[in-house]
Amino acid sequence: MSTALVLREFVRNPLRMASVTPSSPALAATMTAPVPSSGEPIVVELGPGTGAFTAAVQQRLGSRGRHIAVDLNPHLAEVLAERFPSVEVVVAAAADLPAILADRGIATADAVVSGLPWAAFSGRAGGRLIDTIATTLHPAGAFTQFTYTWSRWATPSRRQHEQLRDAYDEVIVSRTIWRNVPPALTYVARRPHLRRS
Repeated sequence: MSTALVLREFVRNPLRMASVTPSSPALAATMTAPVPSSGEPIVVELGPGTGAFTAAVQQRLGSRGRHIAVDLNPHLAEVLAERFPSVEVVVAAAADLPAILADRGIATADAVVSGLPWAAFSGRAGGRLIDTIATTLHPAGAFTQFTYTWSRWATPSRRQHEQLRDAYDEVIVSRTIWRNVPPALTYVARRPHLRRS
């Protein structure tokens, strides 16, 4: 079901989908590893799609904290809300993240997990998206983003990596996750330089 749904939505709008297949459990585990394993964390998921990362976040949280999933695609958001009733699903653009958190009385997120495609990081609002995410992240929080191994050296991926290095003190690149199709790697960014004014 999820593979068919992802493929259908990719065909409808390929620039808004990061992949034609759902992410693997191996990639999901790496992407969600920075989600705090104790306390009551606030976790934001951007571009959750059909929920490969959502399931992993929920498993790490158990019944703790809050999990807010932001997707621009209303159909995918509806499916996600049905699958994960405890997740706060919001139909909005990732660029609206500061307002989304403020509307819920949240100052900062402890983790931001992004399944967004490169296209989301381009254009007027998208070009500032990494900075926008940094302003909403707790100083001890982490932001994760994935890219495909074969495209790591492409201009959009290199630009994104440079933006991450500009916005965060530390950016760690994972080893290749071969058990994903196609093989992928993740960026884990910590200690944001930027704070909301």
